[in-house]
Amino acid sequence: MKDELLKKLESLKEEYQAGVRMLNELQTREQNLRQTLLQISGAIQVLEELLGESKNVEQEINELTDVKS
Repeated sequence: MKDELLKKLESLKEEYQAGVRMLNELQTREQNLRQTLLQISGAIQVLEELLGESKNVEQEINELTDVKS
């Protein structure tokens, strides 16, 4: 009986340690994913700003050509 309990205890400890390792790996992956999403978000913002500037330049050119016409 005692041997069975000791085996079960050892098994549970191993399972617990495996869970802790898995949780640590997932937390690392989460941090990496958050960093990647932050970089993508920054790139999106830059591109949107550049596109906005392009639209403003196009509008100014159109307004100038309309005035001259």
